[in-house]
Amino acid sequence: MDIEILRKLEARLGPLHARQRLGIETDHEAQVFGQGLTFFHLENWYSAPAIIRIALRLMGLYWRARKNAQRILVKRNEVRFADLPPAFDGFTILHISDLHVDMNEVAMQHLIELVGGMQYDLCVLTGDYRGKTFGPLEATLDGLAKVRARLHGSIYAVLGNHDSIQMVPAMEAMGIRMLLNECEAIARGDQLIYLAGIDDAHFYRVDNIEKAALPIPGGAFSILLSHTPEVYRQAAHADFNLMLSGHTHGGQICLPGSIPIKLEAVLPRRMGAGAWKYHNMTGYTSVGAGSSVLPVRLNCPPEITLHCLRRGR
Repeated sequence: MDIEILRKLEARLGPLHARQRLGIETDHEAQVFGQGLTFFHLENWYSAPAIIRIALRLMGLYWRARKNAQRILVKRNEVRFADLPPAFDGFTILHISDLHVDMNEVAMQHLIELVGGMQYDLCVLTGDYRGKTFGPLEATLDGLAKVRARLHGSIYAVLGNHDSIQMVPAMEAMGIRMLLNECEAIARGDQLIYLAGIDDAHFYRVDNIEKAALPIPGGAFSILLSHTPEVYRQAAHADFNLMLSGHTHGGQICLPGSIPIKLEAVLPRRMGAGAWKYHNMTGYTSVGAGSSVLPVRLNCPPEITLHCLRRGR
């Protein structure tokens, strides 16, 4: 552990929180069985890449799947809310998730080209910047810095189950505001909405929605960033209007019709990709811009999403 990183984390989070978070990572990173919301973690199984690669080759789908993983789509999602402050009608959020930047250089170059000329009011990143769930961070941070250089305006982010808390000082030095069970007010004129973000809820289980929501006044319009959508119940009952997530990759390797074989998440399948609703909360699960385990995709193209907030029903 780099002493300088530890010092910065202790200053940012407090000594107790920083050491607890680092201790949890040390105890559980790369764990295949146990820990987290699911018992088996495919991305931590060392044999998984070889098995998936062989299976795709035998089916004659490997090179098609490799090319699919490079073709990032720009999706648009308009969401309407009766209680959205009028000043935020038309407010647009660029949502990027599951970059896994060190897994596929060609896909990341395509992403950089896509975002360069985009118009949006705010950018959010919903976790999983690293390819593996453990190991060196330098390639991840270097790749992320290249993406960051093409983004403009305010950028907010949360950590995913592939990410280390040790990444936080470097990401904040890039101008990315990390939300670690925290909340910030976003202003337009004299009107406000609230943007909260929680730490990883899937593997490390270090999320705290109650703490993140505490500064939000009753009745205020609020958005939650969570790497995984699996905490949708807690988010809805904390009165968030909108929840933006990733993690599932939409299955990444799907049957025709985008039917996922496996989501690596505990939630209804309808919440595994795209827009959904739960009680009074609207949600969106990005299938991600990158790929996990192997840089391959079938029937589930990678995406970045522009969410346009509209006032009305």
